[in-house]
Amino acid sequence: MIPLVLGALVVGLSLGLLGSGGSILTVPVLRYLLHHGEKVAIAESLAIVCAIALASAVPYALQRLLDWRSVLLFGLPGMVGTFCGAWLARFIPGAVQLLIFALVMLWAAQLMWRRGLRSRNASGAETNSTDATTALSQSTSVVAPRAAGRIALEGVSVGALTGIVGVGGGFLIVPALVILGGLPMRRAVGTSLAIITLQSGTGFAKHLNVLQSLNLAVDWRVIGSFIAVGVVGSLIGKTLNAYINQDALRRGFAVLLVVMGLFVLVKEGAALAGASA
Repeated sequence: MIPLVLGALVVGLSLGLLGSGGSILTVPVLRYLLHHGEKVAIAESLAIVCAIALASAVPYALQRLLDWRSVLLFGLPGMVGTFCGAWLARFIPGAVQLLIFALVMLWAAQLMWRRGLRSRNASGAETNSTDATTALSQSTSVVAPRAAGRIALEGVSVGALTGIVGVGGGFLIVPALVILGGLPMRRAVGTSLAIITLQSGTGFAKHLNVLQSLNLAVDWRVIGSFIAVGVVGSLIGKTLNAYINQDALRRGFAVLLVVMGLFVLVKEGAALAGASA
């Protein structure tokens, strides 16, 4: 029970603070601390992240810090990609999925390390110091057709990754919304949470079908407990968001991802090697 509570708190905090990182932490907790099977852990992760991301997105929505146009541009293509990725995951061995997952963790780490987005953070902080109406008018801009096309394409790509290995993709969504969509950092975080909710929900629904075909099932009690604790963590993270240096936080999280990614890579690589011997 203690590993579940601690893991869920960290997942919730990461979503509340960064708008990303939740599923990247959820899968290892379910797989290596709670000892669930690879495919089951990936499916459960999607359900957990969907619920926590939804709860985390509500305060942003109430503060009018969601860009609904970006949700549609990124989220709808992402749902299509997630569905296709989840269907494809049925034909990929669980250990291979986790090896891909480890590589994604290392990729996410280097992205988080390089993309401090200091200037965007400063811009987002300045925008959010004004009243809600002014913030909305300052941060809402018309996305050029070319940028909109790139956002939709990245939505499909991130969605496919979500479906295959169970990552929400916030570490890719947030930079895309900032760089391509021109959103301030806090609005990008809130919008990312809404997109993660759509993609993770779609992926979980399809994974349930895949698990049924393989005579596997998720543990609903673990999912429910994880969600309850994770939501509390996400609300705490949301409260702390304005008081913590985002660049330092992102870089520290990147180091954690490198350590965990290497652990998964070594463990699953050894398992595959032993199975083929």
